[in-house]
Amino acid sequence: MDSKVKLGIIIILIIIGAYFLFKPGVQYDRIEIAGSTSVQPVAEKLAEKYMEKHPNVKINVQGGGSGMGIRTAQQGIVDIGTSSKKLKDNEKDGLQDFVIGTDGIVIALNTENNVTDLSTEQLRDIFSGKITNWKEVGGPDATIHVIVRESGSGTLSSFKSLVMKKTNITSDAIVQGSTEAVKQAIKQDPYAIGFVSLSHMSSDVKAIEVDGITPSETTIADGSYPLQVPFLFLTKGDPKGITKDFIDWVFSAEGQAIIREEKIVPAIANVSDDT
Repeated sequence: MDSKVKLGIIIILIIIGAYFLFKPGVQYDRIEIAGSTSVQPVAEKLAEKYMEKHPNVKINVQGGGSGMGIRTAQQGIVDIGTSSKKLKDNEKDGLQDFVIGTDGIVIALNTENNVTDLSTEQLRDIFSGKITNWKEVGGPDATIHVIVRESGSGTLSSFKSLVMKKTNITSDAIVQGSTEAVKQAIKQDPYAIGFVSLSHMSSDVKAIEVDGITPSETTIADGSYPLQVPFLFLTKGDPKGITKDFIDWVFSAEGQAIIREEKIVPAIANVSDDT
């Protein structure tokens, strides 16, 4: 989908969300958030808890992808953009970034697949199309079906940086528009492989080891798991007013505990789950 069309859709969704969220005639402080579909669930949880504590504040959270989060924050369309990838130098202009936590990129397979571990090199060969049959990596004699995210996805960008390096992803890859869509495609296909956020993982697909390391909060926190990415909040310049107060609260013990509950390694160490 063309990026201008996607931007238009996001703007429309923000307007619709605001219409249903804010009652006419009632004065609210408002925060608009949009971007990464990986960050979206935790942003929604944070927004929900913050609004419980601040009934005069309404926070509208939308997806659209990390690229959309970066652009809408730069253009001042949203108060907070979200991203699941590090900003490139040409994306930093005018933006303040806040790392609210660290997530892992999980390599996900169908639960029927007997493969349990792949090296980074094997992943590069699979996603580039050099390895095309599961039997080449200890699996069944069947064609590998590669599932990837769409252009503009922060998870895709991070996967390319961490795994693919300068190697292109195969043109035969099946493109999905969200993390959840990737999971559903893998769930329905015994021979599929894809990548999803650790915070989105569930028992209907199988997480495998990468280079012998299991993805978990512990292995992400200690740096041993090789595929990890930042979860970013982005603002145009320094945040002010209610936006600053919300971000400050996200970095409080209460906010960081919510982040941990969502299976994301919090930015602040030693945060208790029962805060």
